Amino acid sequence: MEVGQVRQRRLSDDIVAQLETMILEGTLKAGERLPAERVLAEQFGVSRPSLREAIQKLAAKGLLVSRQGGGTYVAESLGSTFSDPLLHLLENNPEAQRDLLEFRHTLEGSCAYYAALRATELDHQRLREAFEALQDCYDRHGKVSRAEEGAADARFHLAIAEASHNAVLLHTIRGLFDLLRRNVVTNIGGMYAQRSETRDMLMSQHRELYQAVIEGRAEDARAVSNRHIHYVQEVLAEVREEAQRVARAQRRAELGAGKP
Repeated sequence: MEVGQVRQRRLSDDIVAQLETMILEGTLKAGERLPAERVLAEQFGVSRPSLREAIQKLAAKGLLVSRQGGGTYVAESLGSTFSDPLLHLLENNPEAQRDLLEFRHTLEGSCAYYAALRATELDHQRLREAFEALQDCYDRHGKVSRAEEGAADARFHLAIAEASHNAVLLHTIRGLFDLLRRNVVTNIGGMYAQRSETRDMLMSQHRELYQAVIEGRAEDARAVSNRHIHYVQEVLAEVREEAQRVARAQRRAELGAGKP
């Protein structure tokens, strides 16, 4: 029987595998700077030449980039599900905003379900911090900008995605983070004006979702997430209908004013 020679695995390949795992699981984020070479070598317990070789391999794969002035970073492109021009189109198109909510309905329900099943104590801590930051925005009504509230809302949902321990869900949500944040900012102004109870409803829904995840109630978490998105869809539909009625009345008034 002919036996092939066993190829010895290089240490740099083990380092590559470890760094790839950290990128995939979200420990290293798109655009994040890696620790200094000396520090990282000590953390991995490897020599700096082996680490350097691993970084070169990951750079060749397009996962890491070296920037002028020093430092190695996770490639920014890894966090871009959509290009900036496309983000702008999606942000300003009413139909696309509806499509995003439908997409969120499917995606965030799954994130909530798996987060309730899989979240660790550290995940609970991060989720608690994100929820408290969002709660603080609600408590400072009138003293907080829509942009700040939108960012806190998006970070809360991102924390749930992280707790799902599903790499595909996590990177999809991360890639959509800017679009998600802008979507919330765009929505909340019209929603608050449309229904006086909207702020209290959103606060209650987020609290219920947080508690379902923390308490490990997976089916409840998915149901609450779906109910939350459905409520947003319902109120925004009312906002659009009201805007159409106002525009229709305005056209009639202008037409009537032009008659002799």
